[in-house]
Parts: sequence; C-alpha cells; structure tokens
Amino acid sequence: MAIQPWFTDAKLGIFIHWGIYAVDGVQESWSFYDDIVPYDRYMSQFDRFTAARYEPRDWAKLFARAGARYAVLTSRHHDGVALWDTAHGDLNVGRDLIAGYADALRERGLKVGLYYSHSDWSHPDYASTRKPGRPPELEDNRYSEVAAEDEDPAAWKRFLGYRDGQIRELTSRYKPDLLWFDGEWDRSEEQWRIPELAALIRSEVPDVVFNARMLSEGDYATPEQGAPVVPPDGPWELCLTINDSWGHQHHDHNHKSVDQLIRYFAETIGGGGNLLLSVGPREDGTIPAEQAERLEGLGDWIAKHAEAVYGTERGLPAGHHYGPSTLSKDRRTLYLTLFDAPRAEINVRGLLGGVRRVTVLGTGRELAHRITGGLHETPGVLWIEPPTGADLDPHATVLAVELDGELDLYRGSGRF
Repeated sequence: MAIQPWFTDAKLGIFIHWGIYAVDGVQESWSFYDDIVPYDRYMSQFDRFTAARYEPRDWAKLFARAGARYAVLTSRHHDGVALWDTAHGDLNVGRDLIAGYADALRERGLKVGLYYSHSDWSHPDYASTRKPGRPPELEDNRYSEVAAEDEDPAAWKRFLGYRDGQIRELTSRYKPDLLWFDGEWDRSEEQWRIPELAALIRSEVPDVVFNARMLSEGDYATPEQGAPVVPPDGPWELCLTINDSWGHQHHDHNHKSVDQLIRYFAETIGGGGNLLLSVGPREDGTIPAEQAERLEGLGDWIAKHAEAVYGTERGLPAGHHYGPSTLSKDRRTLYLTLFDAPRAEINVRGLLGGVRRVTVLGTGRELAHRITGGLHETPGVLWIEPPTGADLDPHATVLAVELDGELDLYRGSGRF
C-alpha cells in the first residue's frame, strides 16, 4: 500500500513525550527498567501528575505556528501508563487527555498521530515469554522477559488481548491518521502478531500511516536522533529532541539553537524526509518557554521559505551543491539552501539543460548566473552571483533556480 500523500508533503511533525515521568523529570520508562530509579519511586509520580494547565488548543496553535502539519502524542509509553481512561489494564491517568488533543489538532488542520509502545513493562502478563533466539549471554530483565523454562503462553495471550483492547479504544475513539509504534525489539513479529494487529487497526482507520516499528507493516523508515548521512530510500522521518531528552527533565538545558534546528530541518527535507521534533511538556501540561521559542523561530523561517518546503521532493544528491536542496513537484525549480554567507559565486554541477533565472526566496532579488565549461556529454558548471546584505537570511538563505525544463542530472565521470 502506498503511503498517504499528506505524510510526505507534511515535512514537519511535533513529537510530544508527556507522562508521569515529567513530575520528577526522570527518563521515561527506562529509568526504572535500568534500575536508575526504583520502580515504586517511579510510580509515586502517578499521584502528582496533575495536567492542571493543559490547554491542547495552545499546543495546536504553537505547532501550527512552527509550520508542523502533524503531531504525535505518547498515548502509552513502555511504563504502561495510559493517557486516556482505558478499560483495559490498571494503569491510566483516570481521565481522557487525548480527545482534546485530537480535536485541537484537527481544528488547526493538523493530522493526528498517537505513539503506542508494543511493550508494557508494568503489565503482570508481559514478562511471561522471551524473544526467540535471544543470545543466552544477554542478562534477562525482570520487567521484559523470563527464563525459557518459565515461559507462559497463556499469560502472553492475555497480554495480547489487553493490547488489542487498548488499540481498539485508540482507533475507534480518536481515528488517528498515524500510529507511531515503539518497543518492537522485545519480541518477534510473530509474537506481536503484527499482521493481525495491522488488520485490526485498518478495520477502524483504513488510511492510517504506520512507522517502521510496525515491522513488515511499516510505511516509512524511522531513524532516531542521528541524522542519516545517506538518506533512506522511500519515505522516512528523523525523530529528534530539542534538547537531550524526550520527556521533560528539569536539569536538561542543553537546547539546540534555532540555527541548528533549521539545519537539521533543511537537511532532512532535502533528503526526502520529515523532521519529527520532540517537545517535553511539564507535568501540568505546559510546554517550556525555551522549547516554544525554538519552535516559533523554526516556524518563522519556514513561513518565509514555504515555497521551498511544502510540496517539494528530495533535492540534489551529494556532490552537486554544497548544501541541502529541494525540488518542486513539477521538477522545474530547484531550491538551494545556503547556511553561510557566500564569499564567492555559488556553483551547481551536473545540470543537464539551461537555467531561466535565479532569485532569492523571500526577497525576490534576481541574481546573475552563467554556465562555464562542459565537454561532450559532460555539462558545464552553473555559477550564481552571491547574495549580499538584506538578501541574506540571518539563519539560512534559499535560492530558487528556475530550470528550462524538468531537472535532468549528469551522474557520469567525464571523458577519460
């Protein structure tokens, strides 16, 4: 099944890691799994998670201003704590914190995404089996698996029933446009019953988009934190934190700058991907000002350069231009991103065909250009007058290169 066009056109999504872990500012789920925080202390945050200032319309307004076209909220992390009043399992916040989020996004025209972990390290039936082929030298973790001789297939079947019940609630109530799964490494595809899970979901939301952690049913690749040097083939998404943490951690002030976020964004969409940028609301539901300010800064840049963002495809392969680029859907306009003020003419190599004109996006200034060299099948080099002064964006300047026809590239090695 082809991926939904809205996803590849979206370019920017917001990842929201929100849960009881925001109370003490500890790492979500992993802090007890790795015995950094005792399980009882981790769960003691439950009664102090208030959502007292949670205003989903404020979230949606901020995300729209950032230029995002979708968002993904952690409906249930590996800790098993659900953000809605589920009838399945014993751990939930006792109210529905998802409905308002979904409604607020749709009011702004944003697509609704929900994160859900396959794993549940709190459920009494979860640590009842183990992944086939697990190397024996790997230490068992009591929250996720048991020794081979202690496996309990009946308990695992009960766990899958619980999981399916929660998934039915999420799909029937909120009709998500995207389901972002996680925790798939703990079991095999056969154990998760992935095809059956996908069929269950599509019975409620036929056009849903899955990330790659739905294994064989996934629609797009999901690199995490590390920007790929070679972009994946097909649709993909880089999920990235604004600071060093997914959820809210009081001590983490190592926020990426607006310049850095714009660079991540431009390089990601230039490689044909989306950026899924994570925010960590406080336990009361407010997004820290440092994160909101960075979203607004990114949104200001995107708004100025929207033509080079939305409705574009991955741009030139490495080696043709020193920086990322995107290409219009009709393949007749290249958008070149310049992160630094050029000290000399900008060059583009390997263009087969002519160039009608070059302008600075955002100001409309036309720049002189010329082509030099070329021999037989090897084209010459395009040289573009460097923009200066007010034509330089303080973060990253974008040039629109209008071609005589559809983009055609020379990828050969020249005449020997």
